[in-house]
Amino acid sequence: MASGVPQGSLRQRNVPRKSVSPAPPAARSDDDVLDTLAKTKAKPAPSETSYRVAFGLITGLAFLTRFWGISHPNEVVFDEVHFGKFASYYLERTYFFDVHPPFGKLLFAFMGWLVGYDGHFHFDNIGDSYIANNIPYVAFRSLPAILGALTVSVVYLIMWESGYSLPACLLAAGLVLLDNAHIGQTRLILLDATLVFSMACSLLFYIRFYKLRHEPFSRKWWKWLILTGFALSCDISTKYVGTFAFVTIGSAVIIDLWDLLDIKRPGGALPMRLFIKHFCARAFGLIIMPFLFYLFWFQVHFTVLSRSGPGDDFMTPEFQETLSDNVMLANAVTIDYYDTISIRHKETKTYLHSHPDRYPLRYDDGRVSSQGQQVTGYPYNDTNNYWQIIPLQDDHKAGRHVKNHDLVRLRHIGTDTILLSHDVASPYYPTNQEFTTVPLADAYGSRLNDTLFEIRIEHGKNKQEFKSISGHFKLIHNPSKVAMWTHTKPLPDWGHRQQEINGNKQIAPSSNIWFVEDIPSLPADDKRREKPARKVKTLPFLRKWFELQRSMFWHNSQLTSSHPYSSHPYQWPFLLRGVSFWTQNETRQQIYFLGNPIGWWFASSLLAVFAGIVAADQLSLRRGIDALDRRTRSRFYNSTGFFFLAWATHYFPFWVMGRQLFLHHYLPAHLASCLVAGALVEFIFCSEPAPEEPTYQAVKSGKKPAPGPKHFVTAGERLANQSMVSTWIASGVVLAIVVAGWYFFLPLTYGYPGLTVEQVQQRKWLGYDLHFAK
Repeated sequence: MASGVPQGSLRQRNVPRKSVSPAPPAARSDDDVLDTLAKTKAKPAPSETSYRVAFGLITGLAFLTRFWGISHPNEVVFDEVHFGKFASYYLERTYFFDVHPPFGKLLFAFMGWLVGYDGHFHFDNIGDSYIANNIPYVAFRSLPAILGALTVSVVYLIMWESGYSLPACLLAAGLVLLDNAHIGQTRLILLDATLVFSMACSLLFYIRFYKLRHEPFSRKWWKWLILTGFALSCDISTKYVGTFAFVTIGSAVIIDLWDLLDIKRPGGALPMRLFIKHFCARAFGLIIMPFLFYLFWFQVHFTVLSRSGPGDDFMTPEFQETLSDNVMLANAVTIDYYDTISIRHKETKTYLHSHPDRYPLRYDDGRVSSQGQQVTGYPYNDTNNYWQIIPLQDDHKAGRHVKNHDLVRLRHIGTDTILLSHDVASPYYPTNQEFTTVPLADAYGSRLNDTLFEIRIEHGKNKQEFKSISGHFKLIHNPSKVAMWTHTKPLPDWGHRQQEINGNKQIAPSSNIWFVEDIPSLPADDKRREKPARKVKTLPFLRKWFELQRSMFWHNSQLTSSHPYSSHPYQWPFLLRGVSFWTQNETRQQIYFLGNPIGWWFASSLLAVFAGIVAADQLSLRRGIDALDRRTRSRFYNSTGFFFLAWATHYFPFWVMGRQLFLHHYLPAHLASCLVAGALVEFIFCSEPAPEEPTYQAVKSGKKPAPGPKHFVTAGERLANQSMVSTWIASGVVLAIVVAGWYFFLPLTYGYPGLTVEQVQQRKWLGYDLHFAK
């Protein structure tokens, strides 16, 4: 791919466009030569009006297919429980946590605000009635429907701006228009419509920017560069997989800059000063400015969510102090030495617990334990969860506050023993240390050092007071420097199926964090339990942003559990599996997220055809066989190749991801595959023989080519007309079959009408796990 996007000449081949000023003959670039070649073609071109009429028609159909029956079902469907809930939290200004950036969710909140919704409904369960709760759900669903319809329009414009014929434009846009997955995902309160629309816009805007390569730094050049950056920012600000669009555009930009750097480029070498200017302009428009927009949406997020809410637990106490009405901080109590406390793990919510039972002599793998008293994680509040906090120097003087980095001991109240960790392997982790307890005599004798633990408050200052509830901390074993840790895998029956507690050598992970839930020994009327008025504090924006980013990335990486409707990347291009969104037993209605198999398989097949043609062409060139003229090859590699690059960069990264994946993750790649399909159909049915073209060398020199015999021109026109007719027929046949597939699967996309057992069975083409199949 010489430049990563369609050549300028090819965009002017079918529809008259305002051309750039040609360079003098002595300095004409390859692009200018190709422009001239395109203008001398004998192929008849559809008028601008034809393109506009087709654009209006396909846009109208896009809105019709997305909005038809959008009020059904009138209850919560699939992930509407999440994104509808988040919109309500925004409108209530209640802080929440989500692994996705805020832009798409802010759009839903804005839509709710426009129609006067107050956020009183929290979308708690799939199947909850919108009508009974007086929710303007159609307004919420209208946002993705509008964006989904406009995505079809953008696909058409991408093909049009790239200079493709009218049937190729209609074919690419039609494959998206008639795809059941794109329709289904854009009729519900979900983020993918925003993501796919932003991705498509980034491709369109970059093509418009690249068309102005002969007018660098002009006002229009800057406009389309900035718009490309803005679209990329909206993409990544909706979901982090929007990063793939940066890879697509970034790859094209790198190729473009590499060409500009070539000292042998046609038209002369570009001065380094000018090259640096080009580089800096692209860096600003496609990196710096998108990042600033990305930060802006988080600033809006923090500004709107000013009240305490369900997302508090994911943030540090310092962050929570910036939220009003925070219950955790209001109930925080300073901890003194000799207080009896209950300690709870932040992530699993289990209590630090002990009981008289001991570890077995040998574990199942043959390793030997210390046979010490068991220390476990117990999910329920119990007196065996009570521990007394004792200072390093046991002076029995109460009233002294425990502070950050203090060395302490923990006495288990129920068994009158002291917490200890030592160099003995834990039950499940041979590399982690065992936690146990020892009698007081040993704790103050030979095992003294092994009972010392450091209180290390998260993000705490030196000598900061240790508090209950808000004082998130790590308990670090002083001699060995391991952190007390637990996980959800239960111990065997000898451990009563409770959680294992062990010493983790990796101190940094947030899974080592605990907090003191209560101080049972503290009377209810103690002065320390008084709740004075608390002033809401502030934190610098970047500090809040960094903290939220860390939490988002970490929790995103933890989405590795299995899901009944998850799928693998190798299944997506072949549409082997869908997702059940919603069912209604009484009417036998269901919404099953599934693409149009006909269009899906057609687009996937042409991806393989493209790769095969590239391989065959390269092999032929190696053997001295040049089957394609220069213009056709340039178009094939730069234009269709750019679309293929977009598909590859939005598909292959999922192969290395360890998180849960679903079919909707393929939608941006599927859109790119539709662009490849439209371009390739034109390439196959609308190619022209090279001898009828003026030679590249003649145009390069600026000489007017000598006209050939009259019958050559007539033959060229005849072949061009035949090629265009073939393209229309091929596109029409494909779209007709795609329409049939779209219509056949409509009941699963729109959720009505209900299907009989036989009708459901007829739609299980690849064993789709549909409901009501028997």
